[in-house]
Amino acid sequence: MLEEKNDNLPEADGNLTNENTELVQAESPEVIENIAENDVIENETIVELTDEQVADDTLELNSENNQSVVDAIHDYNAEESEDETLKERHDIPMLDYETLSMERLVEELETLVSTDKVMSIKDHVEEIKKAFLSKYYHFIDEKKEEFLNENPDSTQDFHYHSPLKNKFDHLYSNYREKKNNHFKGLQDSLKANLNKRLEIVEELKNLIHSQDSISVTLKKFNDIRDRWKVAGPIPKDKYNHVWNNYHFHLENFYDILHLDREIRDLDFKNNLEQKQKIIARAEELLNEEDISKAFRELQNLHRIWKEDIGPVSKEHREEIWNRFSDLTKQMHDKRESLQERFKEIENNNLAKKKEIIAKIEELATQKMNSHSAWSGQIEKVEALRNEFFSTGKVPAEVNENTWTEFKNAVRSFNALKNSFYKEIKKDQTDNLSKKQALLAKVLELKNSEDFNATTPIMKQIQEEWKSIGHVPRKFSDKLWEEFRAACNEYFDKVKEQRNAMSSEEVEAFENKKNYLETLRSFELTGEHKTDLDAIKAHIENWKSFGKVPFQKRHIEGKFNKILDVLFEKLSASKKDSEMARYASKLDSLAHSDVRKIDNEKVFIIRKIDEVQSEIFQLENNIQFFANAKSDNPMVKEVLKNIERQKEELATWKEKLKQLRNISA
Repeated sequence: MLEEKNDNLPEADGNLTNENTELVQAESPEVIENIAENDVIENETIVELTDEQVADDTLELNSENNQSVVDAIHDYNAEESEDETLKERHDIPMLDYETLSMERLVEELETLVSTDKVMSIKDHVEEIKKAFLSKYYHFIDEKKEEFLNENPDSTQDFHYHSPLKNKFDHLYSNYREKKNNHFKGLQDSLKANLNKRLEIVEELKNLIHSQDSISVTLKKFNDIRDRWKVAGPIPKDKYNHVWNNYHFHLENFYDILHLDREIRDLDFKNNLEQKQKIIARAEELLNEEDISKAFRELQNLHRIWKEDIGPVSKEHREEIWNRFSDLTKQMHDKRESLQERFKEIENNNLAKKKEIIAKIEELATQKMNSHSAWSGQIEKVEALRNEFFSTGKVPAEVNENTWTEFKNAVRSFNALKNSFYKEIKKDQTDNLSKKQALLAKVLELKNSEDFNATTPIMKQIQEEWKSIGHVPRKFSDKLWEEFRAACNEYFDKVKEQRNAMSSEEVEAFENKKNYLETLRSFELTGEHKTDLDAIKAHIENWKSFGKVPFQKRHIEGKFNKILDVLFEKLSASKKDSEMARYASKLDSLAHSDVRKIDNEKVFIIRKIDEVQSEIFQLENNIQFFANAKSDNPMVKEVLKNIERQKEELATWKEKLKQLRNISA
């Protein structure tokens, strides 16, 4: 930069004699332009430096710290000067990509790659790549562990297909291709521009030795400056060297040649005013709240200072540059303070992640004894994993170690969890055999049309299926789908059969309802056999109407009440009446499910046992009256009671016989 050069050159006016000095001062610009090339002072001393001396011979600043700050800004500017699209990276927010999920990272990458400014997103893309791959490889490690635990004896290699990873690779490949194409075009342009600028520097360097008149020399000088401004970007590693070389010879031209003093001073004054404005703006930037934005503008001010504004007079060079570099140092200190705050945030994030790792390590020592308990532990670890990923950046120097500690903690937990599931794998295999056996039964029964007998069995199988525990995951879905499909097929047929019967049942109800009205007007003739046969005929007619809808079965109770009244009026034996009524009940039971018939059997057998016990007790009691006369009232009552119990026993046995006939 031109203000940074050691100015070991002669004074701006050169080593002129007093006489010549007076001449130059006396003459007007027009006269100066007409000075012949032979009028140039021959004893003028021109100092030339090599390119290496030009690049390294910098003006001492107030401190080495200031110099390092300015050098850093020059490096930023060199990079952005090489490719102007890099300036636009500041307009793209740099998110905390480590906190985003893999899906969100791919979405962000897709958005960035869609821009044409490929170099402006390179830092963002690399941060996304680092965050995505770390999460993806951790995810794959877990899937591989699951595979090996579920297939310990497998000889197959682990493979996992991830559409998300394929999309990421495709997007990143597009980015790489766009970047390579951009570089190809850029490199040729940078090389051509570098040669162009080097030629301009050489022209400027040789201009000092020009034998042309001052007017011609000035015209060439202005042409050189104009061409320099539009010469285009050059490689960043050549940037500072070429610019310093140019400005060194630019100052040399101003200081050594005897130009029109008025023109030179006006140029110096204009340059000084522009640099003072830059300093004023730099002072304002110190109060800017957005330090990052202020620092970027300061970079641009340095670029303008170096690339667009010429030198100032020697008396102001060092002083004005020192002012600007001091302001730069102050801005740098503010930026460093901001970086410290960021560092503090990163350290806080590190502490949080350490706590999360410690919690996972603690969970990795807790043995659970049931699947439900392990499910709770797994949920806790999953929540901690999400918290770890959502916690922001940590200091770069510990990032790798932190990530390794996290992976090891999760791996330890998985090892403990997997040891439990290995132990219960045998139980799952047994459960698999049980469910496969139930599935075989269901497949065998699903085509049965004996719905009354099969339906209870199918329901029992379903209840048994529910009571059996887990089976290996790779069989679970397929086994369940087959079982459910077979059950659905059977119960769909049951439903269809019920729907088909519903119209017949409604018709039966209507017929029975009408028949009840006829039965209420029925009168007994008084002839026992005739009346009994008539009642039995009514019962048979009632049966012939068939089954009624379930919700209408109350009509059977009404029919039985009418029968009870008729049998009471009928002068028939109690047994005949009882069995006639029971025949109607048996008809109802015949259309019921098996459980009701079984319950009725249990009830009758219990009654038979009770009556037999009563008869035994009565016969035992009669022995106490062995010496009593047969006409003894107490003896008569006991004997009569025994006879009644025997009749009742015969009735219950007849009922059991008929009940067994319908269930046979």
